[in-house]
Amino acid sequence: MDWGKVIYVFFSLMSLTSIAGFLYEHSAIALFMAASLNLVSTFLKIGVRNLLSAELLASSLVADLHLIPAFVYLVLVGNLEWAIALTIGALIANIFSMGIIYIESSKTNEEY
Repeated sequence: MDWGKVIYVFFSLMSLTSIAGFLYEHSAIALFMAASLNLVSTFLKIGVRNLLSAELLASSLVADLHLIPAFVYLVLVGNLEWAIALTIGALIANIFSMGIIYIESSKTNEEY
């Protein structure tokens, strides 16, 4: 078992579920947790050397560039609608990222 892969998939999935948690309960703490977990996920994806690693990193960066402004809009501007709209964009990017992770996992299993 590749523990490095387990850790970066774990943080990717935690980021995705944290975003869903914010969309259910609109709190700044939930959005901060989602953004923090997504940043950790992004840093972990930097070291990944897979066939689709560029796409993984790009989708994670897109989610970061949605979640950070969403947090700013929620906390500093006080605009919940924009925060939710940006968070939905991050959710789509993370779903795309999880799809790439599943494709990459199936390609890896075919090689064995």
